[in-house]
Amino acid sequence: MNININDKAPDFTLHDENGNDVALKTLRGKVVVLYFYPRADTPGCTVEACAFRDTYKQIQKTGAVLLGISPDTSKAQKKFQEKFKLPFPLLADADKKVAEAYGVVQEKNMYGRKVMGIARTTFVIRPDGKIQHIFPKVKPEGHAVEVLAYLKESAKGAA
Repeated sequence: MNININDKAPDFTLHDENGNDVALKTLRGKVVVLYFYPRADTPGCTVEACAFRDTYKQIQKTGAVLLGISPDTSKAQKKFQEKFKLPFPLLADADKKVAEAYGVVQEKNMYGRKVMGIARTTFVIRPDGKIQHIFPKVKPEGHAVEVLAYLKESAKGAA
């Protein structure tokens, strides 16, 4: 499924790192930054998560809610969160249903073999539940700063 700007964001309810339900529909009225990453505690995902950790207070100041999603279990997410002191929820999408709904399960080339995996992608969801912006094929280095700059710029436009 391909998702485009102005499409309604696929709704979901997933467990966070503590096993609590997080439902997208309960975040209506807020800007939501939903970032998909392939696997907790791997080099690229750690770089990306730590960068979001380091910009988190500034992201919060824009009024946005930050959520990380990967096909890990809640237990793996908890270990990742504690190890790197990540202050935002990490959601467990072990069956990849949400990743599929957002179109981020894609063919990847791993050491010359074709495999299906999570394409590192970030979605910005407007308060009305529609997709405002998509960052495809994200590079972990510098991405959190790029998202923060986008949020600040879009907040200016809304004012």
